[in-house]
Amino acid sequence: MYNRLILNDLYQRFSEPKRFIQVLCGPRQTGKTTIARQLVEKTEYYCHYATADEPLLKNHGWIEQQWELVRTKIKSGQKQNKGILILDEVQKLAEWSETVKRLWDEDSGSGLQLYVLILGSSPLLVQKGLTESLAGRFEIIHVTHWSFQEMQKAFNISLDQYIYYGGYPGAVSLIDNRHRWASYINDSLIETTISRILLMTRVDKPALLRRLFEIGCLHSGQVLSYQKMIGQLQDAGNTTTLAHYLNLLKGAGLIAGLSKFAENIIRQRKSSPKLLVLNTGLMTARTALSIEDAKKDIKFWGRLVESTIGAYIYNQTIGKNINVYYWAGRNREVDFVLSGGDELIAIEVKSSAKKTNLPGISEFAKEFPVTKKLLIGAQGIEIEEFLLMPVEAWFK
Repeated sequence: MYNRLILNDLYQRFSEPKRFIQVLCGPRQTGKTTIARQLVEKTEYYCHYATADEPLLKNHGWIEQQWELVRTKIKSGQKQNKGILILDEVQKLAEWSETVKRLWDEDSGSGLQLYVLILGSSPLLVQKGLTESLAGRFEIIHVTHWSFQEMQKAFNISLDQYIYYGGYPGAVSLIDNRHRWASYINDSLIETTISRILLMTRVDKPALLRRLFEIGCLHSGQVLSYQKMIGQLQDAGNTTTLAHYLNLLKGAGLIAGLSKFAENIIRQRKSSPKLLVLNTGLMTARTALSIEDAKKDIKFWGRLVESTIGAYIYNQTIGKNINVYYWAGRNREVDFVLSGGDELIAIEVKSSAKKTNLPGISEFAKEFPVTKKLLIGAQGIEIEEFLLMPVEAWFK
């Protein structure tokens, strides 16, 4: 279902006479390559897939070779004089965007109907190349961690399973063996992703980046100042370094640091971040708790539920005109604040079934013009109901 929606969107874009470079961008194991392969099977045009997964063996000449292959097929007129070139992990190659720009502009000038799809699991690196060389030539389709609705439709998993195992479709077959599942998440996803960050980006203190990720998992759903982080880290450097590394982890789809909502942008940027895993499987794979034990641990399960809601909100608002924050003041806190246009939505998450009020939202509403006040869980909106509704549906 998930791949099919994006696939149909891509197919439509490649059927339009106006050409744009299409960019599928998102974390590892979210289905980008699967979407590309489905496109190859679906389209009636000539379609060529090539990956730069071994960058040491490739350079800009490799891009030219793949491009020329598609050009030759289009000029032969075998498949409607149109072709699609799919380049996977191309951001690993030095000066890739300059090469793509030159070749793209050559085809635009000659009227050749060669369409390009770029796949990237490092959004920061892809974005850098796009903005430096390909301005006005591309569109981005964000591929995020799978939602509960997508996982439920594809694999029929329960809400509790989604809260615990998160939205990694490639790991679903292993959930009956928790040890294998955790090893897969840790070795094939987390370690591979962090290693790629270190390979593709300058990181002066690799151990610090890894430890920061651990702290993000341990404190997901909690506000933690950079000074407190430094207190838990060895060789921590300064707060600027930590903020930069947290941004790298966010770009890789691992950990985000939400800013405190404030009308002053400078105050927002200076605020302590609220740490949030972008897939709860990152939290549970690092613990020894089984799903049964996690549900018995009320405090830990509460953090999992809040992180599930937060990750869903964050992932669903990527690329949309909706910003996600938290708020804290006067010993009160609002779990999530959504700002879109002139609307402000305050959200409190309660995993306990006990009756509760919303003191944080009440205090927040005294200072800011809240449009909606949402309680998720407890005696409010059912967690499952919220996860099955598009986030933008809460706005007018």
